[in-house]
Amino acid sequence: MDSNTFQNEFICSVCMNYFIDPVTIGCGHSFCRPCLCICWEEAPHPPSCPVCRTTSHEIILKTNIVLKTRVFLARRARPYQLPSSAEDICGIHRKTKNFFCEVVKDVLCSLCCKSKEHVGHRHCSVDWTAEEYRQKLLKQMRSVWEKTQENQRNLNRETSVIQMWMDYVNLRRKMIRAEYWKVCQLLYGEEQHYLERLEKERKEIFQQLMESEDCMALKGKLLRGMYEELKEMCHKPDMELLQHFGTTLKRSESVQLNMPQPVNPELSSWPITGLIDRLNQFQVYISWEDEIAACHVPLFEDLRHLRSTPALLDVVHNPTRSKCFLAWGAQPFTSGRHYWEVDVGGCGNWIIGFCNDSWTKRNDMMVNSEGIFLLFCVKEETCCRLFTSSSLLPHYVERPLGPVGVFLDYECGTLSFVNAAHSSLICSLFSCSFSSSLRPFFCAGTT
Repeated sequence: MDSNTFQNEFICSVCMNYFIDPVTIGCGHSFCRPCLCICWEEAPHPPSCPVCRTTSHEIILKTNIVLKTRVFLARRARPYQLPSSAEDICGIHRKTKNFFCEVVKDVLCSLCCKSKEHVGHRHCSVDWTAEEYRQKLLKQMRSVWEKTQENQRNLNRETSVIQMWMDYVNLRRKMIRAEYWKVCQLLYGEEQHYLERLEKERKEIFQQLMESEDCMALKGKLLRGMYEELKEMCHKPDMELLQHFGTTLKRSESVQLNMPQPVNPELSSWPITGLIDRLNQFQVYISWEDEIAACHVPLFEDLRHLRSTPALLDVVHNPTRSKCFLAWGAQPFTSGRHYWEVDVGGCGNWIIGFCNDSWTKRNDMMVNSEGIFLLFCVKEETCCRLFTSSSLLPHYVERPLGPVGVFLDYECGTLSFVNAAHSSLICSLFSCSFSSSLRPFFCAGTT
């Protein structure tokens, strides 16, 4: 085997340099981990091999330890090269500087290492020290790459929220107007004041979202630039790598600080004068039947699963089904106006609303099914979020911590949910298709 063939075994076909942190994919080709990560960053899924274009299904890239060791030995076995400049020759002893002093952070010749000034210091060969520093750079690169991916996920989430934000505020405005239309015209002034405050909050939160998106986009560029710089540094000659290692490492650690976090766009819900008094005129007593405790209900997990699709917000799916209490109202409704309340307390997972009568005989309720008109509160990590079905829609308002009221206007095809303790509107469903009798539905998670 000639020397060129031997050396080509250890050359990455992407960057045409010696492998750094080599990984081998299913087709058998090997690449630098950073080169493969960059190639696959914007590649269609599933990505393919940069050489043979074979589809790759690797999810976790593992370092090829054997190849990594052979590359190190090959780098050390490179044909001896004359010093590239006068700086590589000791000015006192006229010998090549082959050793690196850990104390003074400089390269020395063998005679300098034995001098009185340096004899007590720790010295290592330049190639060994450079390899050690390469590993530290690789560790930094992995950290920068993780931060880059985290920032991209947050950027995607913020972009998705911005796309839905204006439509949601318009819908929210429609909900508020619909509520005030039902009450006395003397409340016109309060309605205008409410809408003015809503508009002010809309602008403030929208500005926060835009600034957050810009900040995340800028952070992504800085992280990506740092990643490229660390990659290039790994390919530098040993002497240059040792000279610039310290400053590069400090800048890499600095750029990873102060990661921008997503904005939580939550509108205030102010009291609506006379709301609860007006709804109480239609209050009905709900007796519950088919009460089931300690059963597994997939609705919460189904909602989390739908929310984790690329078209919506990024939410971690928890496959563990929660134990729940659920019940259907004993009395179905086929007409009229009806209002009832349930105290949800501090429960993080609950569902309230109406279902078609046929759902009482089924055990496979799905969030995107027809015939369900529900308000969901779902706990996601450290916060709780509100959604409605028909169709699935997030609501950017504070969740209630006490009684939740449900108002059904069968003939008008509307359903409203209110925070009874604060006399404020949570949300309204318009133009609902009530084609059969409806039963009240309530479900609360115990975990």
